[in-house]
Amino acid sequence: MEEKKLDPYQLIGFVLIALIMTWMLMRQQEQNLNNQDKVKSESENLNKTEKQLLSQNSKQTNNESVGFEDLVYSSEKEEEFYQLENNLIKIVISNKGGEITKVNLKNFDNYLKEPLDLVHNNQTTDFVFKLKDGRQINTSKLTFQINKNKSKKGQLVMRAFFSQDRWIEFQYSLLSDSYLLDYSITSSNFQGFIDASGPNTLEWNLKSFRNSKSVEYENRYTELTYGYENDKVNELSITGTDEEKVDEIQWISYKQHFFNSILIPDKKINNVFLKSENLVQSEDKKEKYTKFYSSVIPLKNNGDFDFKFKWYFGPSQYSTLSNYNIGIEKSVNYGWGIFGWINKYIFIPLFNFISSFMPFGISIIIMTIIVRLAMSPVTYRSYVSQVKMKILRPEIEEINKKFSKDAVKRQQETMSLYSRAGANPMSGCLPALVQLPVFYALFSFFPVAFALRQKSFLWADDLSSYDSILDLPFNIPFYGDHISLFPILASVAIFIYTMMTMGQQQPPPQPGMPNMKFIMYLMPLMMLFFFNNYSSGLSLYYFVSNLLTIFLMVVIKNFVVNESKILLQIEENKKKPRKESGFSARLQKAMEQAEKQKRLNSKR
Repeated sequence: MEEKKLDPYQLIGFVLIALIMTWMLMRQQEQNLNNQDKVKSESENLNKTEKQLLSQNSKQTNNESVGFEDLVYSSEKEEEFYQLENNLIKIVISNKGGEITKVNLKNFDNYLKEPLDLVHNNQTTDFVFKLKDGRQINTSKLTFQINKNKSKKGQLVMRAFFSQDRWIEFQYSLLSDSYLLDYSITSSNFQGFIDASGPNTLEWNLKSFRNSKSVEYENRYTELTYGYENDKVNELSITGTDEEKVDEIQWISYKQHFFNSILIPDKKINNVFLKSENLVQSEDKKEKYTKFYSSVIPLKNNGDFDFKFKWYFGPSQYSTLSNYNIGIEKSVNYGWGIFGWINKYIFIPLFNFISSFMPFGISIIIMTIIVRLAMSPVTYRSYVSQVKMKILRPEIEEINKKFSKDAVKRQQETMSLYSRAGANPMSGCLPALVQLPVFYALFSFFPVAFALRQKSFLWADDLSSYDSILDLPFNIPFYGDHISLFPILASVAIFIYTMMTMGQQQPPPQPGMPNMKFIMYLMPLMMLFFFNNYSSGLSLYYFVSNLLTIFLMVVIKNFVVNESKILLQIEENKKKPRKESGFSARLQKAMEQAEKQKRLNSKR
């Protein structure tokens, strides 16, 4: 079971799509009344500000920590770096604190075409525990020595000594062709030396690097996600600062839109403190970081330490994550509820199949065609409903005039007309509702589709980001500092569709109904502003989808639906005695009772 929060940007998208669908529903109703080893290397030191931010969440229960002078066997030699590497990833580990200082993904670049580092002096890990005399140990302050006897290719073992036979040991193991790093914390002869009842915590902090050209857009999908209990999933807020304490933690994901740093303990852990802080202030090209993440993980000991973890550093690609069979693929949010199911079991396999032999831009177009053709029966029913409502419009207008001051009677007569003509006003609404899960599923799919990252199509150099054709020297509120072409084309296509469906069929505004003409003309403008910073792959989909909808409407209107036959059918239906459906009968009875109550109230 997954418990997904609907983040604000998904909510905005959902509301926008819901508005579109509502517009379609209301348009239908009005037409019922009308029609996302070792190597030395150079290492940059964190500046003071970054150090403060990376350490601000370290919960110190005792300010008196053990200094190097107290640890005779931990020499104060210069900092050295050791490397673990396979064909996918390079990890650099320092002897100071035994910490990971750099993680480079070999097969990926950032938006500036620079090597992509998930970690480069932007991460701290600190194992904190107490000695029996009450002093606090922070492993980040210790100097570790390499155990050459146990270290080998793909494995690094390092120890910080407290005496000749007493030490704490970190072990890192990296398999070939894997993004998973095994990490363990063990100790020797710690019984009676440490406070077995005191808190032991692993504190993991990370400032997430910016990796995309639109930092605000990337930040919408950069989040701290965690698995807990029995495969449930949740996340912290993507806006502002959010913190939680969670029990039965299975894994913690520091997601960076298309990349992920995930810590997986070998057993569930309780009372874990999680924090996420938004660092993005504006869409500034100088912005370097997106989020600050922090976790404080309490670990229980039995006199000696024996804690095991796995660390995943790699792409947030559903297929890659799912290969490890530990549930971390759920850190990729393809939408909540039915929308996630549609993506995982329909759109992801379909898109992966098409893109296996087609360019990615063409794959989007082909998938769009398949989706629109699959939805063509819905489009057909919607159009037939429009035709019926168009034919009945004159009679409905006559009813509106005749009973303009009696809303209940007006509704009764209108329902009676529908019944006699064999027209169902809901037949035009239901097709629109059927399309809603598909629209929102695709809205969730494209922004997080890893396969689209840095894939070009026509003028779009990256289908996972916006397709700017002109950079502006200023910023337009809610729009941005650039002009994307695919959103413009999609908006134009929506406008043309609006003109086609409303141009000759717009009836006078109905009592109590909003001005649908204004809403329909506003919708393309809203789409233009909303999608300017979104994935160009998503905008391409909406553009092609609307073109296909226009094409299908033209074909249905001119070659499939015969309006004359529908008119004759309606006239024939009017002549036949028609038994009201149970719903219609109940509705009619309810309206009659309302009318009766109204009259009684007026007499009083």
